This record gives sequence, structure tokens and C-alpha cells, in this order.
Amino acid sequence: MSHRNAALTPRHRLRVARLVIEDGWPISEVAARFQVSWPTVKRWAERYVAGEPMQDRSSRPKSSPNKTSTKIMKRCVSLRMRLREGPVQLASRLGIAPSTVHRILKGARMNRLSYVDRATGEAIRRYEHNHPGSLVHVDVKKLGNIPDGGGWRYVGRHQGERNRVATPDKPKNKWRNPKLGYAFVHTVIDDHSRVAYTEVQDDETAATAVGVLHRAVEWFSNRGVAIERVLSDNGGAYRSNLWRDTCEALSIVPKRTRPYRPQTNGKVERFHRTMADGWAYARCYTSEQERRDALTGWLHHYNQHRPHTACGNRPPFSRLINVSGQYS
Repeated sequence: MSHRNAALTPRHRLRVARLVIEDGWPISEVAARFQVSWPTVKRWAERYVAGEPMQDRSSRPKSSPNKTSTKIMKRCVSLRMRLREGPVQLASRLGIAPSTVHRILKGARMNRLSYVDRATGEAIRRYEHNHPGSLVHVDVKKLGNIPDGGGWRYVGRHQGERNRVATPDKPKNKWRNPKLGYAFVHTVIDDHSRVAYTEVQDDETAATAVGVLHRAVEWFSNRGVAIERVLSDNGGAYRSNLWRDTCEALSIVPKRTRPYRPQTNGKVERFHRTMADGWAYARCYTSEQERRDALTGWLHHYNQHRPHTACGNRPPFSRLINVSGQYS
């Protein structure tokens, strides 16, 4: 395809050829009018006579005698999966250039070890359900509560400890230091759209997890999404009979990841990392309540305004249809 500043686009090439062939214009006059060389005009006129298209031809050669063989490419991928070595080490084993190894691995999406499953050595398989509600991921993120005056991440260790001691109405540990406890962020995120529902609670018990699920089902239902399956890890709340019975009552199929395989629930894990950067540790909060109050605004921005690469650089809400307030 011609570049954006090309003198002759396919439409103008056709016009040039017709002026020469059908209207009888001299090649030199057509070249002067369109400000191109006469060989260029002659080339497109000859292609028009031959019935060829006005698009650019492929620059790919008809034959590539020095092309890397399929056998070497397969062996390169096999060694990468088995040995997890880099391009330089694999090149010495295969007798080819490291740049060739890199090109092979990049084509197989194995050019980074982070793309390779550590347990099997195979390329990580990514999936996405085909409609909202087909599967939602649930998980809990535990965050340390912020003392009044600010946490150590922003005010430093020394001042953070003083703020911790000065925070009122907190129980003491055996060293007589105040126990600030944790904030448990319960998240339900849709696999297809990446739309997220999040609550901050004071524990991660089965009763709390079930309450979050009930409210999440209602929240998604108000936006036209019916939850069919829910995927969780093997935490105690999700292995409880209460969780199982609640899913059955809501007509939701509960599923759990394989033990010690958080990658299976990677969408909610990645959301928690985004949430930590964009909300939990984004600025200096002077109290835990201030941070919790800021969650609603950030979640609205994430769902309805923040571009998401998995959604084609559009907000997650763009994958939901006819939602009230979708573009507010």
C-alpha cells in the first residue's frame, strides 16, 4: 500500500493511466500535471493496458533459498521450551545467528520468558469468553490500613511509625503497639469486558464473600449482564458450603483454579495490580477512610473512561451494550 504522502494513490494512478491510454495525452504532459517522472506514468499506463491492479505489488521475493528451514525452527522452539535459554545460547546449539533465533521465538510468542509457562515450558495460552457474564473472576486483595496522618510509603518509616502509634481506637499487640489491621478488597471482574465491581471489607470470611457476590450479581444485572460462571482460587471462603449453596441459588456455576496456579485467575490478579498503582498507593492518603472514599471515583474512571488494551484501547464499558450512563 502507498504511504500517506505518495504522489499517486491507487485512485490517481488509474486516472493517470486513463489519461494516457483512453484520452491520448502525451506521457510528458501527464507527468508534469501530476508532478511525477515520466517512467512512473509509463509504468502505470502499461499496467492498465495489461489489466493489472493499481495497488503496489508485494516486495516479497519469489524464492528465498537462504530461509531458515522448518526443522530448525521447530528445534529452536523445542529447546526454548525445554532449556529456557536465550538467543545467544540457542544460536550456538543450532548453528544460526542469535538474531535469527530471536525472530523465530518472536514469531512463536516465546521471545520473553514471561510468555512461557514455568511449569510446562509451553507458551502461555490466553483466553477470553465471547460475551459478558459468561465467566467472572473473583479474588481478595489484602492491603494494610493507613494510619491517621499518612503511611510510611509517603511520610517515611520514622514518621509512619509515629502516625501508627498516634492513631486512636486501635487494639494493641503483645509489644503494646497498635494493630491497624487490613483492608480486604473483594473484586468481581467480567472476563469478556473487564468491567470490575469492587468492595472494601474488614475480613474475607465466607459470609462477607457471599454478600459481595450477591451485590455484584445485582450490579451486573442492572447493566444487562447475567453471570453464568464464577472462577475463584482455593481460599477458605470459596471452598465453603455457603459459597457453593449461594452459587446454586443464583444459578451460577462455581469453578476453582488449580492449586498454586494464580495465572489461571490472571485477569483479576492483573486488575489488582492496576488498582494498587492507580488507587491504593497512587497518592498520600491521610487516613484509611480517605483512601476507601476515593475508590468509587477511581473505579468509575477505570470502567468508563480508562483505555484498556484488551478492549482495543477503549474503556471496559464499551463492551457492554445499551448501558445507562455508559459514556458519562
